[in-house]
Amino acid sequence: MKIKALILIAAMTFGSAQAQTIEVKDAWVRATVAGQMATGAFMAITAKADTKLVGVSSPAAGITQIHEMKMEDGVMKMRALDGGLDLPAGKPVQFQPGGYHLMLMDLKAPLANNSRIALTLVLRDAKGVESKIELKVPVASGAAHTSAGGTAGMDGHNQ
Repeated sequence: MKIKALILIAAMTFGSAQAQTIEVKDAWVRATVAGQMATGAFMAITAKADTKLVGVSSPAAGITQIHEMKMEDGVMKMRALDGGLDLPAGKPVQFQPGGYHLMLMDLKAPLANNSRIALTLVLRDAKGVESKIELKVPVASGAAHTSAGGTAGMDGHNQ
């Protein structure tokens, strides 16, 4: 069963309201075992207008970052995207194992299969207005996870 999360965020700019639509699909976080201090979160994000994902946070982790894995000179390398990641209008951006992903490090406790964790995405629109989206994301084991799509809380708010 696929669950789509559609979040509308009203961004106040110069006294007028603008609606920004972000769709988050198939969100999940990889389960961990005792002693494991890091994991990844995966999803597909589609923005209605050009937007940038500039940050992420979770109460489950001490450090959260937007990461990219890619081949460089025959070696797979992972790095944090300190400047954020562009979400082009109407084009789904895939966060998946071996590519873009959200890295959760310094985990406060193991993440159990079939549980849920909170994630907050920080977005910036083309005018520089930042907003936050609160998600409740399922925890699952295995890279083949595709069916327990994450649901986004409708309590997203501006910052």
